[in-house]
Amino acid sequence: MLTYTLISLFAFAMSAVCGFIMIPQILSFCKKRKLYDTPDDRKVHKNAIPRLGGVSFMPSMLIATIVALLVWVYTSKGNKIGVSPWSIFFGVGITIIYITGVLDDIFGVKARVKLLMQIIVASLLPMSYLYINNFYGFLGIYEIPAIIGMILTVGVLVFIMNAINLIDGIDGLSASLTLIALSGLFYIFQREQIWVYCILIAGLMGVLIPFLYHNIWGKEEKNQKIFMGDSGSLTLGYILGVLMIKFCMYNPNVMPYQRGAMLLSVTLLLVPTFDVFRIIIVRLLHRKPLFKADKNHIHHKLIRAGLSQHQTLLSVISLSAIFIIINISLLNHLLVTWIIAIDIIIYAAFHYTLNIFIRRKGLLPFTVQE
Repeated sequence: MLTYTLISLFAFAMSAVCGFIMIPQILSFCKKRKLYDTPDDRKVHKNAIPRLGGVSFMPSMLIATIVALLVWVYTSKGNKIGVSPWSIFFGVGITIIYITGVLDDIFGVKARVKLLMQIIVASLLPMSYLYINNFYGFLGIYEIPAIIGMILTVGVLVFIMNAINLIDGIDGLSASLTLIALSGLFYIFQREQIWVYCILIAGLMGVLIPFLYHNIWGKEEKNQKIFMGDSGSLTLGYILGVLMIKFCMYNPNVMPYQRGAMLLSVTLLLVPTFDVFRIIIVRLLHRKPLFKADKNHIHHKLIRAGLSQHQTLLSVISLSAIFIIINISLLNHLLVTWIIAIDIIIYAAFHYTLNIFIRRKGLLPFTVQE
């Protein structure tokens, strides 16, 4: 186990080094080509910022993962790593969604086309016989029919990709929440000694460190600040979604039955997914277009409440950590359905309190923006 842990740390370090090398090169490229994320009414930033930070994610992760796997094979005295059908489909899917994100960041891609690409890559999972097949007691449901699980898998993966994309509204938020989720997944797969996934996760976690450094602390005047763009958020969302579904699918040949699989998956991405659900419900209640962009996400509301970007970032990270602590603490004491119901009540109470605070400060009139 120690050897595999060291190999995972090696993948993490190599990916971080690749990121620190690539991101300055990407910044120079953006400056020469004038590829900037320009501010508008719904965005928080005030100046034009390079938006291709996510371009570094996939190459850094792949380089680190491949080298680490080669080291693993060498240290395992010639043991080979099998390539399963889902691994091939995963490689195809991540390539398609990464290229889609890059094209969108450089040239712009229509929302309908992006959604179509998301559906296509999500559909690759059921085609490789990877899909949600068990609810682990949520709403009293355990095993579900394959066709329902396959359709649900496509919807869940598309939803997660968009949730990670939509939460990417202030410096460091999407990457930080992804880092938290990846840390949880790393622990889960490490506990089950599924080291290939651990190495892949470590390879992705590593590149997020240099990105966060440039995204949060990079100086605009020195051309050091960068956004991840859709190339980053879509890639992160796709990988997170695939790993979550891999963990949720009950397959005794891969890992034993995990009573808390569904709950842990929801918990690790609770803030971005609940935020999207809240936005959808509010728009439906007030008959607003579902796909029209606005400034009603959790980070927008915290900023309207008077917090700075960094304070907002810390607040949302803290909220995510609180939900993780609560859910893990309750896992062995309550049914999954009741725990998620408690999460919903806490999240609703948080927003209700935030709305009252904003109104009392006179920062937001009583409108459907809530």
